[in-house]
Amino acid sequence: MSNIVAIVGRPNVGKSTLFNRFTETRKAIVNETAGVTRDRNYGKVEWNGVEFSLIDTGGYVVNSDDVFEEEIRKQVHLAIDEADVILFVVDVELGITDMDDAVAQILRRTQKKVFLVVNKVDNNDRRYEATEFYSLGLGDIFCISSINGSGTGDLLDDVVEALPKKVEEEDVTNIPRFAIVGRPNVGKSSFVNALTGEDRNIVTDVAGTTRDAINTRYNKFGHDFVLVDTAGLRKKTKVKEDLEFYSVIRSVRTIESADVCILMLDATRGIEAQDVNIFNLVWRNRKGIVILVNKWDLIEKDTNTVNKFTKDILERLAPFTDVPILFTSAITKQRVFQALETAVAVYENRSTRIKTSELNDVMLNVIEEFQPPAYKGKYIKIKFVTQLPTATPTFAFYANLPQYIKDPYKRYLENQLRENFNLEGVPIQIFFRKK
Repeated sequence: MSNIVAIVGRPNVGKSTLFNRFTETRKAIVNETAGVTRDRNYGKVEWNGVEFSLIDTGGYVVNSDDVFEEEIRKQVHLAIDEADVILFVVDVELGITDMDDAVAQILRRTQKKVFLVVNKVDNNDRRYEATEFYSLGLGDIFCISSINGSGTGDLLDDVVEALPKKVEEEDVTNIPRFAIVGRPNVGKSSFVNALTGEDRNIVTDVAGTTRDAINTRYNKFGHDFVLVDTAGLRKKTKVKEDLEFYSVIRSVRTIESADVCILMLDATRGIEAQDVNIFNLVWRNRKGIVILVNKWDLIEKDTNTVNKFTKDILERLAPFTDVPILFTSAITKQRVFQALETAVAVYENRSTRIKTSELNDVMLNVIEEFQPPAYKGKYIKIKFVTQLPTATPTFAFYANLPQYIKDPYKRYLENQLRENFNLEGVPIQIFFRKK
């Protein structure tokens, strides 16, 4: 299961800039106006071979300073409860404020590892001014500049070192984990109940009934795996309750620790933007994926209904379209066991190992038929391909000029791999290396 690092602090100290630098994205909006980040940004960070999830807790635009302070205090408590490591960001330009004091007071009482990060330290004078933050009583300070990146490498070194090592105990069981994910009220709990034959999970018409990820061991018909019913993932703008934020974080954790994610859509609503966001989250984490269009019994159907639904879904998910789609009803149990069989097949696809000789026989012929385009008069030759020993299908193509191979050709190779080998429902990675 992935570790979580939370960034906390008062508004306008540079939390979003630091988030963007660590995740190497521009997901978080950066502006001099205090409180631009209204919702919590989530991203992945990899440093020294260690991967963790990063959350920018954000701030709120309100009129009252008292309310402002109360919201920040809430977010600090959320970070303490859910994160493994906390980055408390302060601003050297303004020095210690009452709000910094209030946050520090809460953090001093936690058992979690807290890093006091003094931002905007970009010269020696400011490094000297930063020493006043020792008075907050949170130990050593880390002087950084999130704009130009100075000091962030040393900070990441220590953060990675402080992360708890908890992978070993998960791998011991070696039981596949299938997570049922989707928007609230699409029928995830009903699906689990239909499979197990028990009303284990509470089902109501109220979106958000399931707050925690619920594990169910499934040991029937020759199968043995863990089914995880997760809380519904809403748009970030609609995550208002503290309890619901807990649910979203736990759903994200569940996706990261799963082997296959069963994404449920509501047939009465079709595929929506939030469904695509959840799909992308699963895809970025390189998990196997099966799509279930639930509540199929509520749809008026003709001979073309399935094809139309399938086409709409694949268009929204492009370019990753090699994914199984089933039309189910948790209430009538229509195709629920077929969905399970499909998830097992995707799990097996995810752990597929293709012999190097077979891979080269197929792919070198494919490459010979359509070679990489020449670049500035230089011809690119791919001579060898192998599957790397990773948890998910990853392939290395060895070439004389790997740096000149562009994304369109990479997509061509991926399509050929999918055509010739059974990798349905599994994101794959392709790397080009010097021969």
